[in-house]
Amino acid sequence: MFNFDKMIERRGSGCVKWDSAHDDDVLPLWVADMDFEAAPCIQRAIRQRAEHGIFGYTQVTEEYYNAVIHWFSQRHGWTIQRESILYTIGVVPAIACCLKAMTLPGEKVLLTTPVYNCFFSCVRNCGCEALESPLLINNEGKYVFDWEDFETNCADDKTTAYILCNPQNPGGRVWTADELKKISEICSRHHVWVISDEIHNELVMPDYQYTPYATVCKDQTHFVTCISASKSFNIAGLQMANIVCKDQVMRLRIDRAININEVCDVNPFAPVAAVAAYSEEGAEWINELNKYIQGNFLFLKSSLATFSSSFEESRKEVLPLMPIEGTYLAWVDCSSLCKKLGINSEQLEERLIQEAKVYFNAGAHYGKAGENYLRINLACPRSILEEAVKRFLQFVETYLS
Repeated sequence: MFNFDKMIERRGSGCVKWDSAHDDDVLPLWVADMDFEAAPCIQRAIRQRAEHGIFGYTQVTEEYYNAVIHWFSQRHGWTIQRESILYTIGVVPAIACCLKAMTLPGEKVLLTTPVYNCFFSCVRNCGCEALESPLLINNEGKYVFDWEDFETNCADDKTTAYILCNPQNPGGRVWTADELKKISEICSRHHVWVISDEIHNELVMPDYQYTPYATVCKDQTHFVTCISASKSFNIAGLQMANIVCKDQVMRLRIDRAININEVCDVNPFAPVAAVAAYSEEGAEWINELNKYIQGNFLFLKSSLATFSSSFEESRKEVLPLMPIEGTYLAWVDCSSLCKKLGINSEQLEERLIQEAKVYFNAGAHYGKAGENYLRINLACPRSILEEAVKRFLQFVETYLS
């Protein structure tokens, strides 16, 4: 029904992903931006709004709030109260405003790493210290919490807030209800605010289930959730997100931070696009998208496994790939390659751009625990991924064979 194989020329359109890709020969699979057209229902809604011809200051109507509330209630079993919703221009500004409302300079904000790089800048810009609790890798090759270390860091007198990434970027975990409950219990015990970034909430592979933190947390007031249609529906450039906060006092503080930092006004197209996304047709589109992304992941997995099989037994796991449950981001362990070349992941990123003409993200951007990894964006037509993987493996073979 939806053509995710369609090739669309994005160079020359002011596109960060493609127009920042050094030269025209480089295939960019780095920033978390999809190379797919937005759902047809979104395109129709935007065209209809554009035909009005006047694009002045925008009021967010009840239609928008109703769409958000209905979507999360019907699709995820989360009942959101209208008065709990604040809007702003994006999830990163939302997190920044929450931190400004919850913390004082010099306090600590806990991050379970590797994690989205902008969390670090948000913490730093608030004058706080980022406290890293590295995730562990279980026998299935997936990230899990180091609960002892997590609680120790929460118990630190200077730890005020924890930023949760649910689903997790870059590791691709979709945290279970039991894991989220344990986070809640520990943070509640130590009076730590939880800021749950759930921007990837619709990007969940078949057979997995996204659980909103709000539906399982023990303390129903000591947390906020940041959500947006932007990532899942590829409308990040329209710039709109929500902060859901049940605590009235904290909500007023966050609202004040939103206004002080002048991130309170959205453009005329953002609410219209979100309403269209949160529709029956939008649901059909996102369901098909997730199947396509899973297919891209399975292609990558097969390609890496085939490549590894060409090496002797002692080097079977040449490029271990973390299983993906959510997001469209693959997380590849390049330790063997980095060791062989005597470089770190940032240097590897640059070498791949220059020599292989592929642009992936260095794992070091996501905290100390991400060193020697690469993050690969799978949200592109299969043909682009095939060529990028081919170039990548040719580069690896050159230096590991």
